[in-house]
Amino acid sequence: MICSTIHDKSACDVMHAVPLCEMAEIRLDSCEMSASQIQECFSTDIPLVATCRMAVLMENDSSLSEAAASRLCEDRLIKAIVAGARYADLELEAPKQMVKRVAMAARENGTVLIRSYHDFGGTGSVESLKAVVEKCFYHDGEIAKIVTTAVSEDDADRVMSLYDIFEPSRLIAFCMGEAGRSSRLECLRKGAPFTYAAFEDAAAPGQWPDREMYRMVYGDRKFLGYPEPGTSASEQPCPSVRVPSSKSFAQRAVIAAALSDGISYLRHYSDCGDNAAAVAVARSLGAEVSLEGDTLVIKGAGTDRMKDLLDASGTLHVGESGLLTRLMLPLVSVLASRPVTLTGEKTLSGRILSGVDGIMYKFGVDVSGPDGECRVPLRVEGRLTPCKTDFSGANGSQLISGLLMALPLAGRNSSFTVHEPVSIPYMLITVDILKKFGIRISDELLGGDDFMLSEGSWDFCSDILFKVKGGQVYSPADFDLEGDWSTAANFLVAGAVFGRVMLSGLDTGSIQADLSIMDILMDAGASLSQYDGNDGDITVQRSPLRSFTTDASQCPDLFPIISVLAAFCQGTSRISGVRRLSHKESDRGQAILEMLTQMGVKASVEGDTLEINGQTLAMRILTGNLLKGGRYRTRHDHRMAMALAVASLGADSPVEMDDTQCVAKSCPSFFNLFDKIRGI
Repeated sequence: MICSTIHDKSACDVMHAVPLCEMAEIRLDSCEMSASQIQECFSTDIPLVATCRMAVLMENDSSLSEAAASRLCEDRLIKAIVAGARYADLELEAPKQMVKRVAMAARENGTVLIRSYHDFGGTGSVESLKAVVEKCFYHDGEIAKIVTTAVSEDDADRVMSLYDIFEPSRLIAFCMGEAGRSSRLECLRKGAPFTYAAFEDAAAPGQWPDREMYRMVYGDRKFLGYPEPGTSASEQPCPSVRVPSSKSFAQRAVIAAALSDGISYLRHYSDCGDNAAAVAVARSLGAEVSLEGDTLVIKGAGTDRMKDLLDASGTLHVGESGLLTRLMLPLVSVLASRPVTLTGEKTLSGRILSGVDGIMYKFGVDVSGPDGECRVPLRVEGRLTPCKTDFSGANGSQLISGLLMALPLAGRNSSFTVHEPVSIPYMLITVDILKKFGIRISDELLGGDDFMLSEGSWDFCSDILFKVKGGQVYSPADFDLEGDWSTAANFLVAGAVFGRVMLSGLDTGSIQADLSIMDILMDAGASLSQYDGNDGDITVQRSPLRSFTTDASQCPDLFPIISVLAAFCQGTSRISGVRRLSHKESDRGQAILEMLTQMGVKASVEGDTLEINGQTLAMRILTGNLLKGGRYRTRHDHRMAMALAVASLGADSPVEMDDTQCVAKSCPSFFNLFDKIRGI
């Protein structure tokens, strides 16, 4: 990325209206700004670097002593950090106490600390430059900035060689002077997070005006939500998308409403293939369902009516939804008095429902599929018997959610312990939704010392104990369905890499597993903001991105899109949880590896971890290493199709998919919304 250096306070006032300003350095030593002006300036979504040089302060005010300049510099930097500066630049020569206090403020506020070194006299040897970089890192620098004066191309070459020694995402190194002019661009080619250019005219020999550098790096490339040249930001506001409701919430709520004796109102409902399948099941079981605006109105059938219909029919169709299948397995066994066969369609017919038969057997239910495989059509025989038992949750959470919905209807109390639980948030979503329908379930997360030290982090939970009281009755409910974080993740990544996007309809207080995309993006260095509480609009904007490490075991639906994110994050990203992907709509682990390899991204699977070697967008453009376009297989997987759409924004030619209709499973409007953020 290109950071425009601003020396004049008046320039700060117009910065947001300039089409080419993707990030900026605010020189607090030459911009005379009050505390309130600093607060206003740094309260922006644009990534800003706060810089204040003691020497410049003393040049501008000869009455300042070194101690006074230090205090003033420290005060301005900390005010900028607290106000929201993305980066703070602190000279390597700064006084120790000043460094200590600024570094502490940076840690507390999530600001990246740059330790910078300038040599206005020349360029040292490679060994001396290497020692300076190491000193920057040793003294609290997350990024080392090395700027020397080049009198020859050899000087610039020595500085550029540092990128072969250190991780490029942690290094900004270039040269001043006409001989170093090309190094200001070359550092982006090497993988630097950003380089510096003059906001208007060049202020030093070799410095590029930002508009010239933009043309050199990006050409005529358009960024999402960025104003067209000649227009202001106010004339082209950030594209806004309301995210459709979560099908994980909707499917559970539709079935719970059907079980109730009364009328339920599910607001902000979004139709999709899986939700339509849940509605069809509700109707098959005797519920009356209608749509009033975006509110789904369900008059429940009650359990007696459902029993009669199931006994009479002996079959229930669950569409293509794996979740719906696993929810209904325990429910039909507690409702029906005779065997029931669950039928499905499309990709569901080929998906093995691992572990389902063994767990259901513990509750007295026999589940059998064709050729001895546990897949639809599934015959469910035997009544669900309350008991005290335990089993592994390694095969997923969906059947456990079905048990949590069914066991309250049984005649006696039950309890079960889930060992090695995965997708824990989805179990808790079920408990939360059931509470809205009057069903009470006790849950207790358990674990060893790591779990206790983590203050209850799902990643360290080894067991979950559920206690369910029998003989409960579902009551009707009226509530809003949350926006879907699984779908939102695609738009958030698109904004983080390729421009800016605003999303509404989301709740950052949600227990949806895919809310983890926010943490992943922040770890990768993305610029995110939200105002007006947990349900306020969320804005994401381009920012320098670095490699990240995450465990996606609890949120496997994020794998495809965060793999695309990793392709544009400088360095090697590591995503754990690959084993969770083999029985999704496709073998997602294999599908993702195939997609990345075809796109020219170096990636491999080591054990349970996917490793992806990424490069910044600027580096890919300058080295001619954009993702490769062409025809791609989606494997009829909606998550793969969405990820491919986002990846196409960074491809060297159009990306064609063999199946775009598969997105209807979770978000039929996806491509319409995607075109909206692209301004089409």
